[in-house]
Amino acid sequence: MTLSLIHVQPATGTVAALTATGGVAVGGYVHHVWRGLGACATQGLATNPWYPEGVRHALRQGHFAREALQRVVQRDDGASSRQCLVMDANGQSAVHTGHDNLPVIASELRPTAAAAGNMLANEQVVATLLRTFLALSCANPDDVWSRNAPPRYHDGYETHLPETLIEALDAALQAGGDNRGTRSAALRIESFDAAPIDLRVDWDDAPAEALRALVRRVRDPGFAAFLASLPKQ
Repeated sequence: MTLSLIHVQPATGTVAALTATGGVAVGGYVHHVWRGLGACATQGLATNPWYPEGVRHALRQGHFAREALQRVVQRDDGASSRQCLVMDANGQSAVHTGHDNLPVIASELRPTAAAAGNMLANEQVVATLLRTFLALSCANPDDVWSRNAPPRYHDGYETHLPETLIEALDAALQAGGDNRGTRSAALRIESFDAAPIDLRVDWDDAPAEALRALVRRVRDPGFAAFLASLPKQ
């Protein structure tokens, strides 16, 4: 199983991703984010680590998420074993789930935020992940969920994205998570006005709590001052 959420804020170019799985070192293989451009999560029965290169190239050429995803899937002889979620700079998303992936399989796509998973304990895991993220981030989560309305994000919500992503993950794991158990988790956030945040728990019996502990260390005044001192682009 792998469970992922990606988020793009078109107004600022901030991009975020969260991933968790029952295997080792999920952060090294699954999610990829590019500020001002988009994101993808490549997972499934067998992850294809070359999808991100093709997706990024297509997005840079100006293709929308659906076109970028179609390009990499069409070139892949093993696409039936893949699940891939892509979002472009406009917050539009697309998902591919091959027929060889193991159930329970689910995906939920909304403007600027989307989630997908496979080998889940139940169908509510992905919905819980995304709905919790929306509830914590925006003022109109019910409209976003039921009517695909554009989210009205809270002022300053980007500042708390690491905590929000972890709370959403925790809710999804409480809803069932991976049917094998969840052992690794990671998040990455890129923006134009701060250094990237790239946190990974490669193996732990409680990866959401371990990720939360890492965020507390990042928020420590000493390390926060170090991050704030880094060049901005």
